[in-house]
Amino acid sequence: MPDVVVEGVALWASRLPGWELARAVMRGEQPAPGVAHPRPVSSLLAATERRRAPDSVVLALEVAASACAAAGRAAESLPSVFASTHGDLGISDYMCATLASAPALLSPTKFHNSVHNAAAGYWSIGTRSAAPYTAISAFHHTFAVGLLETITQVVCESGPVLYVAFDVEAKGPLATVIASRGLLGAALVIGPAAAIPRSTSQNDSADQGAEGMGAAGGSARRRLSLRVESGIPVQATPARSAAAACVQDNALAPCLPLFEALANPQPSSLCLALGERTALHVQVS
Repeated sequence: MPDVVVEGVALWASRLPGWELARAVMRGEQPAPGVAHPRPVSSLLAATERRRAPDSVVLALEVAASACAAAGRAAESLPSVFASTHGDLGISDYMCATLASAPALLSPTKFHNSVHNAAAGYWSIGTRSAAPYTAISAFHHTFAVGLLETITQVVCESGPVLYVAFDVEAKGPLATVIASRGLLGAALVIGPAAAIPRSTSQNDSADQGAEGMGAAGGSARRRLSLRVESGIPVQATPARSAAAACVQDNALAPCLPLFEALANPQPSSLCLALGERTALHVQVS
């Protein structure tokens, strides 16, 4: 598969509220916070919509907007892929409980927000975007499958794509069968590898990478080389930084090894699980 580049990065978790903090923790530059934060505040939504929007939507919009800003890309111009293991588990719990006890009292707003593509729809409305979006889920392998889908679109369309992944806390009886705690959202703007000037030296990239990823005006970007392997049991790369303890109970925790690699200015490689016997090998350089 042709190489691609990461143009912008965003991450928000209950104990890691923002990529700058998360990157510092991943690098060992500061300890992991012990205090959990409430959900982020998305500036894309009007105050009334913000109050009614579920945690999943606000979280997804926050990281999506941050990744676009970091990449210097107009949010409304980008096709997007939204991925979530379970969608909004709080709303799913509400829907089940209300339908079982008093179905006539079901909230139209909650029903509207229960669909798996709710966050993608809010994003299109909030950014006034007519670009296509994809909403997917692949259970334990959701993050890797969403990443592969995003990169496939980048390669096929020869243009940048926004990738947004998120999961929230399980509620009610669902929490006894679904392991997900806290909030975790992550987003990447990924573009064709041709967007990276070939003259940029590896040392320059490492130095700029310490400051973050940004717009096409010269900030560092990371190149991803990918290979899919099938037919053998997958040994996914584990998260190794102190940030792992902050997100390990969330359903989207398998995303962390890639973000640890993006936080590290040195080249690295990792393996993400696309299935029980299908692996996505990623080289970050």
